[in-house]
Amino acid sequence: MIIASLLDTDLYKFTMMQVVLHQFPGAQVEYRFKCRNPGVNLAVHADEIRQEIRALCNLRFQDDELAYLRSLRFIKSDFVDFLGLFKLNEKYITVTALPTGELEIVIEGPWLHTILFEIPVLAIVNEVYFRNTQPKPDLDEGRRRLDIKIAELREAGLGDLKIADYGTRRRFSRAWHEEVLRVLAAKLGTVRSPGQTGAAPGQLAGTSNVLQAMRMGLLPLGTMAHEYLQASQALGPRLRDSQIFAFESWAREYRGDLGIALSDVYGMNAFLRDFDMYFCKLFDGARHDSGDPFTWGERMLEHYQRNRVNPRTKTLIFSDGLTVPRTIALYQQFRGRCLLAFGIGTNLTNDLGYEPLQIVIKMVRCNGQPVAKLSDTPSKNMCDDEKYLAYLRQVFQITSPA
Repeated sequence: MIIASLLDTDLYKFTMMQVVLHQFPGAQVEYRFKCRNPGVNLAVHADEIRQEIRALCNLRFQDDELAYLRSLRFIKSDFVDFLGLFKLNEKYITVTALPTGELEIVIEGPWLHTILFEIPVLAIVNEVYFRNTQPKPDLDEGRRRLDIKIAELREAGLGDLKIADYGTRRRFSRAWHEEVLRVLAAKLGTVRSPGQTGAAPGQLAGTSNVLQAMRMGLLPLGTMAHEYLQASQALGPRLRDSQIFAFESWAREYRGDLGIALSDVYGMNAFLRDFDMYFCKLFDGARHDSGDPFTWGERMLEHYQRNRVNPRTKTLIFSDGLTVPRTIALYQQFRGRCLLAFGIGTNLTNDLGYEPLQIVIKMVRCNGQPVAKLSDTPSKNMCDDEKYLAYLRQVFQITSPA
């Protein structure tokens, strides 16, 4: 079994799910899978993937897992009670092998009961693919590459530069993910998690993976993902105000906690138009996930200054395709000008010398209507309704085709 715990997912799935339970319990959604690697035949693994998903749907949260979630300051008691009854339902997901060699995965049903599929299903597809194509993986090469990353971080002489693991969905395997985290924690040192005492401050800030955070005493990290803002296109009062509606709904739930706003669902220009002085002051910072990160960071700092907010009090999180050298370059450009955080994904958890899969599962409909993002990296867009995309560009004043 690839997934042995429902906690083996990213924290932002739980933070978003709590908002769904409290504010949008009746929302109906559809997600679709996409592999961006040309020529990769995933269809041959469809049966094995179905078996792993069936095993996933037999899992329930264990008492110690629920107790851990309950210990997190932003998780509410009634949500944990709900999770104590929760189980993923296989009827909401279909896996189809297409004649082209492509794999079609469709998740359709209540948002509250489907939101936890995405991360474990992506991890399943990755691990099934690599254990079939690389049955004897070169783990020594992976360890050599990991040691180089650690050496780069140490040799930079930037002890206050901290990285986090964001690599659950595209990891090579669960076992490799665990080894990477153990080595990083041992060689870089960790940041104290809540309630932990005696640990020396280190350069591993934490992990997005809730299970590993619980087991290793790491800080669990994450706030919101694109699907949350996309769903707001169907749930809010009008499309033009959907980004504002999403941020205000988040603030109602968390009352100033978990205050990192995702900036690229409609592109940077539209984000800055909506992220006014109120949100600048209310939210702790913003996360970059597409487009040029250096340009994005400079624009965020300018935006804070224009809104009479001291950028040094705000956090910029970089999480788009990071490597250690890119992380160091970003840190050197922005250090001292704001607070910084860096989430490294695939380059940490799937760097053994094989081409990683560029796979995603994205929400494409909510309550029967199309939803989409207009990313600052056009290849990241995913919507099967061109008329809706054109309308979205018009509404958010996005002139260049995405």
